[in-house]
Amino acid sequence: MKPLLLPWALLLLATAPGPGPWPAAGAQGTCSNRCGDRGSLCSCHPTCVGLGTCCPDLRDFCLEIQPHSGSMMGGKDFLVQHLKWTGPADAVICRFKESVQTLGHVDSMGRVHCVSPLLYETGRIPFTVSMDNGRSFPRSGTWLAMHPSKVSDSEKSQLVNETLWQYYGTPGSGGNLSLTWSASALPSSAVSIELWGYEETGKPYSGEWMAKWSYLYSLATNIPNSGSFTFTPKPAPQNYQRWELGALRIVSSKYHGGAKDVQALWSNEHALAWHLGEDFQADPVAWARKQCQAWEELEDQLPNFLVELPDCPCTLAQARADSGRFHTDYGCDMERGSVCTYHPGAVHCVRSVQASPRFAAGQQCCYTKEGTQILTADSTSGSTPDRGHDWGSPPFRAPPRVPGLSHWLYDVISFYHCCLWAPDCPRYMRRRPSSDCRSYRPPRLASAFGDPHFVTFDGANFTFNGRGEYVLLEAAQTGLSVQARAEPRTTPEGVPQRGTGLTAVAVQEGNSDVVEVRLAGGAGPLQVLLNQEVLSFAEQNWMDLKGMFLSVATGDRVSIMLSSGAGLEVSIQGPFLGVSVLLPETFLTHTRGLLGTLNDDPTDDFTLRNGQVLPPTSSSRELHRFGADWAVRNASSLLTYDSRLLVNNFLYGPKHDPTFQPLFPEEVALSPSQAAEAAELCGGDHFCSFDVAATGSLSVGNATRAAHQLHQRHVQSLKPVVSCGRLDPPPNGRKDGTNYLMGSTVLFHCNNGYSLVGAEVSQCQADGTWSRPTPTCQPGRSHAVLLSIIFGGLAAVAVVTLIYVLLRRRKSHTAAWTSRP
Repeated sequence: MKPLLLPWALLLLATAPGPGPWPAAGAQGTCSNRCGDRGSLCSCHPTCVGLGTCCPDLRDFCLEIQPHSGSMMGGKDFLVQHLKWTGPADAVICRFKESVQTLGHVDSMGRVHCVSPLLYETGRIPFTVSMDNGRSFPRSGTWLAMHPSKVSDSEKSQLVNETLWQYYGTPGSGGNLSLTWSASALPSSAVSIELWGYEETGKPYSGEWMAKWSYLYSLATNIPNSGSFTFTPKPAPQNYQRWELGALRIVSSKYHGGAKDVQALWSNEHALAWHLGEDFQADPVAWARKQCQAWEELEDQLPNFLVELPDCPCTLAQARADSGRFHTDYGCDMERGSVCTYHPGAVHCVRSVQASPRFAAGQQCCYTKEGTQILTADSTSGSTPDRGHDWGSPPFRAPPRVPGLSHWLYDVISFYHCCLWAPDCPRYMRRRPSSDCRSYRPPRLASAFGDPHFVTFDGANFTFNGRGEYVLLEAAQTGLSVQARAEPRTTPEGVPQRGTGLTAVAVQEGNSDVVEVRLAGGAGPLQVLLNQEVLSFAEQNWMDLKGMFLSVATGDRVSIMLSSGAGLEVSIQGPFLGVSVLLPETFLTHTRGLLGTLNDDPTDDFTLRNGQVLPPTSSSRELHRFGADWAVRNASSLLTYDSRLLVNNFLYGPKHDPTFQPLFPEEVALSPSQAAEAAELCGGDHFCSFDVAATGSLSVGNATRAAHQLHQRHVQSLKPVVSCGRLDPPPNGRKDGTNYLMGSTVLFHCNNGYSLVGAEVSQCQADGTWSRPTPTCQPGRSHAVLLSIIFGGLAAVAVVTLIYVLLRRRKSHTAAWTSRP
């Protein structure tokens, strides 16, 4: 029978999405213009290194660079590794995104360098290199452009006392300004300090809307590269004063002013108060009020972007747990000390991960230490939505999608005009009102961890320790697929045991990039692959990718945020991986796989591919059939096969190994001593008890217990909360209380000269309504006024009476004196 199977096996190898057939011994080929291809003779795909199938010139054409990331502002010099050049240096040209060309250079050791250009976008930027003066570009690589706020301080120049820079010219702010930088970061003995301005021109939300950085003028030229510069600002010439947002650039003095695509250090973008004209310095409040009014008039002409923003989570716990749709706002982070410059009184803010679909706007939500949301209608520290999302949005380069900068122009500079340089903040807040949470719906959570154990979106739980690759989740609605590889545990001697655990998790949504997180073995705790290529996080912990954002924390936790609002968190849990998946309500009734059918009904979570539903009372042996049915198929596999072991075991072998004998919870027994130890450690956690019994290791059981508890805490944090919405104070009155969740109360008071008509207290009820409407304050004598009149009158009567008594006594004494002889 074996010869009959051979044609089918060959067909499988030819169509498999893995590394493909290995080249014949001695086969030759080239990677010129072929990076990423597997090819028939030899491979230029990232997996070829582990498989030993690479073309001999792989490193000459598929470029590795150091460093591999820098600010989107450009000016970062990077070395093309493994490439030597003895030809003319002026023949080297670097091209980014097929559109931006810069001159490369060759150092004294014959190594090729490129300088990153000024970009208007973040993410992985493809680049190519020509060694023949632009006639051909056969060499390619990838540059990671970062949001300016996410690069390290050593890569930027620092504005000393940045607040002074941005308030310069306002009362109490003057004198000298200072700038510092790392002198070793610029290989030049003399430097120039330049001012660049940023603007966006053209009709808003049209194809003519353009973003532009412009060189304005130099503050100093040919000064020593000492790492610091101090100057006294002067008002800019009239023709430069329209720029209110800009940054400083430090370059070698050998370049002319405004030279493009040269090695440089940029400062943070900032409000150019120090550069504005004499009219600003003469009366900054009047100047800022005028600008605030102009901004209001512009805002009233622009579309209402608020209508497509997501509602904020109701509580701080929800905001931190909803990690697929919201992420920490670095300007107000409780884990970094809660330095909330623009939101005093808040301890933590989050931003919506994805920009809104049409207007590319962003949502921001800020919370008190008690965990309640702060609204702009109650406080100038409240949550403010953004016309321009701070992190930008594809295709990035056009307003209002330029990362950071569009947000500065439409949301931050106006805040300076209305709130910081002038006392007109209510005008700003009226056009940036907080979203409340009455329509917020928390996401649903499912997890897999331990041996492995699964808790579905609807709360069903089971243990499935198969050996193979399995579909955790499929959702045709967005093309979301999450897959995992499960492998057996081994003894210290390398002998496989009967239990398994997750060793790799991969995800893709629609035509997004494919991200895989796996145990790295000896290379480190976690390894992250992008489209089957291993990523390095030595320089940063955040990446903007196609269809997703990727964040890595301390090497043992990876967060993946997808454009649909779905989120994954993959972390190390004991000897294996744990994975949590968050799905918004839009996925209701659209999911399949080991994590169940999301529909609030746990009884149908064990649904096979053919639609058959196993009852929730099924034994572990029966549920093993459910798990095996969701084995990954080669044609749709997202997982990487970059070693012969992975190829043989999972690509060419069965996706579910039917010969592997698992352990079943009903068949595992503990010795009396183990039972006592497990009971003390695990309490009533049956997942923990099973893993102690299966492995004989209390540490493995403890890791499982911790993972299960983490899941339960997240479920608790994501429970729906009833909100009644904000209750306004009465006109000519005020209120006490800014918590609008179920059970909270609001108290009302009237100003002097007004009396309260209606209930003094209102409570938020379980049905989302207030027990009493806002009362009114009608003109009239309030209780306080009446009491003051009454007591004032009584006091006056008492004074008059006292005077009368004293006068009577005096009169009687006088009469007695005059009657003596």
